[in-house]
Amino acid sequence: MTTENTQTKILKIFANSPFTAFNYKQISSKVGAYDKASRQLVQSTILEMAENKILVEEGRGKYKINPKYINDDLLPKNYIIGTIDMKQTGKAYVIPEEEGREDVMIAPNYTRHALHGDRVKVLMFPQRKMHKPEGQVVEILQRAKSRFVGRIQKMDKFAFLVCDNRNMVVDIFIPLSDLAGAEDGEKAVVEMTDWPEQMHNPVGRVVKRLGRPGDNNVEMQSILAEYDFPLDFPAEAEEEASKIKNPTKKEMESRRDFRKTTTFTIDPADAKDFDDAISFQHLKNGNFEVGVHIADVSYYVRPGSAIDREAYDRGTSVYLVDRTIPMLPEKLCNEVCSLRPNEDKLCFSAVFEMNEKAEVLNRWFGKTVICSDRRYSYEEAQEIIESDQSDRSDQSDTALAIRELHKLATILREARYKEGAINFESQEVKFKLDENGKPIGVYIKEQKEANWLIEEFMLLANRNVAEFSGSTSRTSRTSRTSRTGQTSQAKTFVYRVHDEPNPEKLNTFVEFVTKLGFKMKVGSRKALADSYNRLFEQIAGRGEEYMIDSIAIRTMSKAYYSTENIGHYGLAFPFYTHFTSPIRRYPDLMVHRLLERYLEGGSSVDANEYEEYCKHCSIMEKKAADAERTSVKYKQAEYLSDKIGKVFDANISGVSKWGIYAEIEGNKCEGMIPIGSLKGDYYMLDEDNYQVIGRRYGKCYKLGDAVKISVRNVDMLKKQIDFDLVEEEETRKTSQTSRTGQTGRTGRTRKNKR
Repeated sequence: MTTENTQTKILKIFANSPFTAFNYKQISSKVGAYDKASRQLVQSTILEMAENKILVEEGRGKYKINPKYINDDLLPKNYIIGTIDMKQTGKAYVIPEEEGREDVMIAPNYTRHALHGDRVKVLMFPQRKMHKPEGQVVEILQRAKSRFVGRIQKMDKFAFLVCDNRNMVVDIFIPLSDLAGAEDGEKAVVEMTDWPEQMHNPVGRVVKRLGRPGDNNVEMQSILAEYDFPLDFPAEAEEEASKIKNPTKKEMESRRDFRKTTTFTIDPADAKDFDDAISFQHLKNGNFEVGVHIADVSYYVRPGSAIDREAYDRGTSVYLVDRTIPMLPEKLCNEVCSLRPNEDKLCFSAVFEMNEKAEVLNRWFGKTVICSDRRYSYEEAQEIIESDQSDRSDQSDTALAIRELHKLATILREARYKEGAINFESQEVKFKLDENGKPIGVYIKEQKEANWLIEEFMLLANRNVAEFSGSTSRTSRTSRTSRTGQTSQAKTFVYRVHDEPNPEKLNTFVEFVTKLGFKMKVGSRKALADSYNRLFEQIAGRGEEYMIDSIAIRTMSKAYYSTENIGHYGLAFPFYTHFTSPIRRYPDLMVHRLLERYLEGGSSVDANEYEEYCKHCSIMEKKAADAERTSVKYKQAEYLSDKIGKVFDANISGVSKWGIYAEIEGNKCEGMIPIGSLKGDYYMLDEDNYQVIGRRYGKCYKLGDAVKISVRNVDMLKKQIDFDLVEEEETRKTSQTSRTGQTGRTGRTRKNKR
């Protein structure tokens, strides 16, 4: 047995059991070295391999393989590709791209410089009994990001960036020459430039100084930079926007004219970009004509232009608590394209002839020009709808149209739920801010009939555009860009799709709500949808409402953009797209361009190319949602930062081995009560029953319980809130404090449902 052969055999044994330590006697037995000379050769080879750091000594005379030396020649090829989910401990999990595979655990010393969100190649280790799948990162295929946000920690000869993101488990080393003037304690954006194999920390350079932590503008810019949204528009895009001219008279005359038809917009009171309007008129045959008019962004933003490239990169507008980061330059989103009242505007429209039963008898798609008669806020439109039952002092054409449209929208809404749509209604946290952006109040924005009116007609337009573009054969109706009677095969299109729920997640959720006393049927799709809607009605206003809502949403698949139409499960639509918001969503702009192309009889676009566009837009949509949630968490923490010791009514929203999570009534500010702070007993987690229970006296705190809490601590940098549980006798003493400190309860979203 030669030394070279011996080393190869030994390596294979260690590589097949990367977590096990062996001594030379155990290895000798495994390679069949029974005589004295062979055993001595094994021993000397192991010592030499340890000296060369191929093996690592774990205990006296016992060795494990260095992960660097597990290679393709030693093990059968067993790789997975996936995304790194990094934990604060340095341990990570890789979420495989291949459906049906379990997440793979990666020990801290096997991550090979991979960071949270990176796409990686993982070498799987042999499965150990009673353990999760394990492996090691062997290649970083794609970095999730190269720029990071945090605080500068300056030393005498170098500096570090301590990242805001808790999933970033290493600090970034910065040479003093690359600080760009950043001072100790400042927040900055740092670009990672290198990560030498032998260094524990990556190397970077400051690309933008943000300012001092705690400043509102600095913190909001930090959130945007953390999620890779640019803070400014490129000069080229701004210059392009400044040169945009009003449409020509010839362009206006070539479009279907709705300027004399009753038309209006309904938007939030603080909105500046109005990208949809509705027109309404009675037809001579007794039916109604309803027009859904969408800002014709595609007329102004041409493919490949500087504005178009920037809009695609952003993918979407971002709505933080105190500001909007638009997808398009301000001249476009707030001026030229915005459907402001009493101004002629270019639109791409979906027009429907409907009867009193809200049945669509005819539909038309094409380019239009409108002039909105009035801009309504949701609150103003709601007053008109409610006056339908009592005072009808407003008899304007727009008010009469709103009342008629409300009737049609109610029928459409009821029909959707009968067809199996699921009533997921998110609760939106809103803030009252002072002139400096500091929150002085927090409340839950309630959705009412005016919101549903707009929602139903936007859904109607989206659904019909998708049906028209996606059906295997279609007849184009009269429009400037179509030929009457033309038929064609389905062409590549951008859909908004939503898959059916994962069966395993669904079963887990059903078990969860059953233990809380609710019943669900999971037989047919319709039965499941009815069960969800009945559950949402039952939990409305209860302590466990938010937690059940959150888990129910996580049970469902995520909606995304794709050229492969699988329908929209949550809406129960076989065809669905996003057509109605091209000012703030890039997929809608793509849909406008494709619809115009196909109405004109154009050939199909390349499916693979557009599928990549869809993937990018889905990623940017998620980043925007994460940024928006982060800004809400920051403002909630800021709101409570000067209320240390104040007492609030709350509900238990979650339990863990670390403590109880509670959510303040009326504003959804959530904090944790450390389990060690619970008095009078030693409390343990009862995971199966979603409660913590005292070992000695049996007192329990379970999901949904009403509790009184006081604010213990607020960490603004981590956006974390800690509470103390207030006992009954303490509650009586501090009741006045509670009344003073609380903003007041507000109505819950579902109380006025349907």
